[in-house]
Amino acid sequence: MSVKGNSTLLVTGASGQLGSRVVELLLEAQVEPGRIIAATRTPEKLDRFSQQGISVRYASFDDHDSMLKAFAGADRLLLISTDTVGAADYRLNQHRGAVKAAEEAGVKHILYTSIVEATPTSAVILTADHYGTEQAMAESKMGYTALRNNIYADLQVFSLARAIQMGQLFSAAGEGKAAYVTREDCARVAAVTLADEFEGRRKFDVTGPEALSQADLAALASQISGKPVSYIPLPVEALIEGMVSAGLPRPAAEVYASFDVAIARGEFSKVSNTVESLTGRPPIRMADLLAAHREQLLGVTAG
Repeated sequence: MSVKGNSTLLVTGASGQLGSRVVELLLEAQVEPGRIIAATRTPEKLDRFSQQGISVRYASFDDHDSMLKAFAGADRLLLISTDTVGAADYRLNQHRGAVKAAEEAGVKHILYTSIVEATPTSAVILTADHYGTEQAMAESKMGYTALRNNIYADLQVFSLARAIQMGQLFSAAGEGKAAYVTREDCARVAAVTLADEFEGRRKFDVTGPEALSQADLAALASQISGKPVSYIPLPVEALIEGMVSAGLPRPAAEVYASFDVAIARGEFSKVSNTVESLTGRPPIRMADLLAAHREQLLGVTAG
């Protein structure tokens, strides 16, 4: 990762997995700690960064004044989508507030962790928040970068661990495929684009190196675990009812199921070269990620 310019770089959600990794990558790329701002609702969790000379600031997306103070002095800001779910448009209003605060604070360029196919017609229920946030950036006077991430490959470790235990992988994705991307590759792309001094407006699809079906995932799970795993396609409603029966609230089950619907429709199947072209390193393959988590897939815990 190459670093140009002298802009002050701010990362929101810096105590989360993606945000903290982006900050680490900026440090690894020799960005001066004094040029990095780590914004979070829990500054006490980032003592390791403050001890390295990074400015750690409190910011809540529900508190406009806190964002104005936290964003002050930042030239480029990475807005990491929140994981909060509340009333209708709750998360979208948080993001809109953050975009507004960034512009008021004098930020020149804002980057956002969006989703592939961030359009009003997407089957994914949560995509409305991402589309609305991209619209808010477009309506501002700032330059912006939309990082349209595919589904996290990391999340498949948990579902495939259950599939290995049961010998079956249930999904409503049909024969659809997704170009799953690792959180590490998303962090690398975010760090590069945050630091690259681009001033205009752009969108990137951030994907893994190949599109995989549920049958492909079941085969990988079988190969790595040495145990047979069969893919069992389900109707969407059957998948939702199964999650509800397992104790998941129906609205949450419907959100999860909407990803399967989108996969079946081909919304996540496009493979891009974004990761390699921007970072100089090929994206991590699903097979390699799963192999690295073999013990977790098999339910083995460290002694």
